[in-house]
Amino acid sequence: MYSLIKPLLFQFDPENIHYFVTRNLKRLNRFPGGAALSRAVWDLKDHRLEKEVFGLKFINPVGLAAGFDKNGEVISELANMGFGFIEVGTVTPLPQPGNPKPRMFRAPEDKALINRMGFNNLGVDVVAERIAAYRKTQAAAQKGLLIGGNIGKNKNTPNEDAVSDYIKCFDRLFDVVDYFVVNVSSPNTPGLRELQEKEPLMHLLNTLKQRNNKNNVFKPILLKIAPDLTNEQLDDIVEIVQQTKIAGVIATNTTIDKSLLTNPKLKEEAGGLSGALLTKRSTEVIRYVADKSNRSFPIIGVGGIHSAEDALEKLDAGASLIQLYTGFIYEGPGLIKRINKRILEM
Repeated sequence: MYSLIKPLLFQFDPENIHYFVTRNLKRLNRFPGGAALSRAVWDLKDHRLEKEVFGLKFINPVGLAAGFDKNGEVISELANMGFGFIEVGTVTPLPQPGNPKPRMFRAPEDKALINRMGFNNLGVDVVAERIAAYRKTQAAAQKGLLIGGNIGKNKNTPNEDAVSDYIKCFDRLFDVVDYFVVNVSSPNTPGLRELQEKEPLMHLLNTLKQRNNKNNVFKPILLKIAPDLTNEQLDDIVEIVQQTKIAGVIATNTTIDKSLLTNPKLKEEAGGLSGALLTKRSTEVIRYVADKSNRSFPIIGVGGIHSAEDALEKLDAGASLIQLYTGFIYEGPGLIKRINKRILEM
């Protein structure tokens, strides 16, 4: 089904068509029988897919990475497609428009995307209210769906004040999300990746850990890391995770390395590259971190998953769960079911 409509969708600007698709997903969900039809076509329910990771029970190990549903607009609609968990964001304290358009580019010959969105979102208050509203109306068929909150800083917040932005997002989302992801690895906010350095990162994570107790409730905190880190920097990441005792790592974000792109013009575009060209490197990072840490903390694997085989490679390398983004766009919702079916065959 998706293979028939994808050529048409790919005729339009990628950001514009994204909003067109999400609007129509909402319409489909409101149509009588639309939600049930979506679940019947895409979803795969099987208790053998359930998995407990960092104290949470996931109904299946295939999630949606941050960036697709930045503002928590289509959680229900995406859940009907079979995701086991959905990560909302990246969210910042204040609304911001992001970088100037155009800011997303397809490389179909490489099954890749370049984006320099720049944390465009409606702000943490709007997102928190939308997630809360979803929780109140959550359909019985979606019970067990977990929601993650991916948090960042506003573009105009200097790095020396960045911790306060993360605290604001953390506090506002605490009651409505199941876990948190600290995003310091996006290449599209100036200076953000400097927060991956050991000293500022330790300070940020320790600060959030100290706030992670509300009425004796604790939420898992994960760190999303870049694929462009050296082994020495990855060694620091492992040490930081073990010292701060956060729940785990998401590996990886988009890469700034565009050397493998077929289209020479796209190599000059600023932004982060995702998709099939990232498959190998993200798996290498997962394997390195898993081996270096003796698998002492969970890893969510993301980056270039376009097939069930790609997903199994991530799991074999040391990932406990996986997330889709660009593969979901190129391969369609059927990829979720294909991955879960292969996992059941293992």
